[in-house]
Amino acid sequence: MPDLPKTMTHIAISAPGGPEALVAETIAVPEPGLEEVLIRVAAAGVNRPDVVQRQGHYRPPPGAPSTPGLEVAGEIVARGANAGRYDIGAPVAALVAGGGYAEYCVCHQGSVLRVPEPLSLVEAAGVPETFFTVWTNVFDRGGLRAGETFLVHGGASGIGTTAIQLGRVFGATVYTTAGSAEKCARCESLGARRAINYRDEDFVAVIKEETGGRGVDLILDMVGGDYVARNYSAAAPGGRIVQIAFLRGARAETDLARLMLKQLTHTGSTLRSRSVAEKAAIARALEDSVWPFLDDGTIAPIIDSTFPLAAAARAHERMESGAHFGKIILTVEQP
Repeated sequence: MPDLPKTMTHIAISAPGGPEALVAETIAVPEPGLEEVLIRVAAAGVNRPDVVQRQGHYRPPPGAPSTPGLEVAGEIVARGANAGRYDIGAPVAALVAGGGYAEYCVCHQGSVLRVPEPLSLVEAAGVPETFFTVWTNVFDRGGLRAGETFLVHGGASGIGTTAIQLGRVFGATVYTTAGSAEKCARCESLGARRAINYRDEDFVAVIKEETGGRGVDLILDMVGGDYVARNYSAAAPGGRIVQIAFLRGARAETDLARLMLKQLTHTGSTLRSRSVAEKAAIARALEDSVWPFLDDGTIAPIIDSTFPLAAAARAHERMESGAHFGKIILTVEQP
C-alpha cells in the first residue's frame, strides 16, 4: 500500500467496563482482502451495540476486528484485486463488522455505499448501521406497506429517527415513544403523527385511542422486557412485532393466548453476524429504494453531536445518558 502509513490510531477496549475502558492505541494499518477496500476514515458512527461490546456482552463475529465501530464514512485509499466496484479516492459510507473507531478501516465492497449528494462525510457516517437495520427489519422482515400503522419505540434514537422518516416517506402512519416532551415534539417534526411520552403516558392506551381500538399493524421494538406483553396489547389483529434489541432485558413474561387469538407475528433479527451476501443485498436495496430520498433531501440522518476519535469515552457517556436525539459521531483528523 504505497503512500500509506504503516500504523494508525484506533480505540481499544482495555477491559470490559465503563466508558473509561475505551483507550487510544497504535496498531498496524489493516490490508484489504481480495474483495475488500481500505477506507481512510473521516467519521464513525457510535451505536448501542458498541456500548454492549465495551461492557463485555457482545463479542465480534469470527474474523471481525476487536476494535468497536460498525459504520464509517471516508475515502477509499486501497482495494483488493477483486474489489472494483468503487474507484480509489471515492467518498463512501460503509457498514462494517467492527473496526470503525480507527483512522483506517477495511470493508467488503458489498457493504460500501456512495455518499448521498447533500451529505457531508460526518453526516454520511450516521447512515449505514441505522438504515441497514431499519430497512431489513421494518420493510423486509416486518413487511411495512403504505397505508399501514407503525409504532416505533425509542423514537429519539438513531434507529428511531430513521424509522420515523422512512415510515413516513413510504406511506405509513407513524407513532413513536420517547422520554420527554421535547423529544416527542422533535419526533413529530420528523413525521410521527403522535409521539408518546413513555414517562407519563401509557403507550398502549394512546395507541388504542389513536387507532379507534384496533391497534397498529407493525411495532419496531428495541426495549423488550415488560414491553413484550404491552406490544401484544397494542398490536392490531394480524399485527407484526419485530425485536431488534432488549434494553429492559431479554426475558419476558407474556400471555401467549393473546399472540394466538390476535394471530400476531413476533420475530427479530441481528445485523452484525449476517453474511457478506446478505449485507450486500441490503445495500443494493437501499441504493434502489432509499438513496433517492437522501439525494434529494427528503430524509436525512439526524446528528446529535460529534466527538474527536480520542474522546470516544465521552461519546459513550453521551449515549448512556439517554440525552441524545439522533446519531452520535466520532470525527477523525488525518495527519
